[in-house]
Amino acid sequence: MKKVLVALAPGFEEIETITVVDILRRAGARVVLAATEQGPIAGSRGVSVLPDTLIDQVDDTDFDLVVLPGGQPGTANLQKNETVKAILQNMHQSGKQIAAICAAPTILHSAGILKNTHATSHPSVKDQLKDIDYSEERVVVDGNIVTSRSPGTALEFALKLVEILFGRDRMDTVNQGVMARL
Repeated sequence: MKKVLVALAPGFEEIETITVVDILRRAGARVVLAATEQGPIAGSRGVSVLPDTLIDQVDDTDFDLVVLPGGQPGTANLQKNETVKAILQNMHQSGKQIAAICAAPTILHSAGILKNTHATSHPSVKDQLKDIDYSEERVVVDGNIVTSRSPGTALEFALKLVEILFGRDRMDTVNQGVMARL
């Protein structure tokens, strides 16, 4: 079974978080929501989510993929968390999958993971992403790094993660139920 870690901090973007968790669970992944503090955690639009655990209690070697949702101040809260940075660096060095959407690619950048990669983000943080090959594509895959642009691209992003973890057939099967236009 593929195991996915979704990092959660106060001010997370709800659509980006819940969509990814939902689609990955439909595909059969074991998804763990790990928060920077005790829950429930309030999102940027006031929707609260109860995390499964705390981020400092996870063993990143147990996961195949880590996902960072965007949103503000959620991105800023994840970015200042040293455990999140350590998990990202460990997973990157191990060649495991790393995904970030909206403003969250800035976390990858500050952790030294995006340098010389092809990536995207929400347009509002584009100027913070130096030393990358910036793309306007909705979902960008470069090696083990997947980035996406906004809440409006969350479903495409989540389905791409399913394809990476499980293959095209599983992604198509999941999409038969949700009927996204890809």
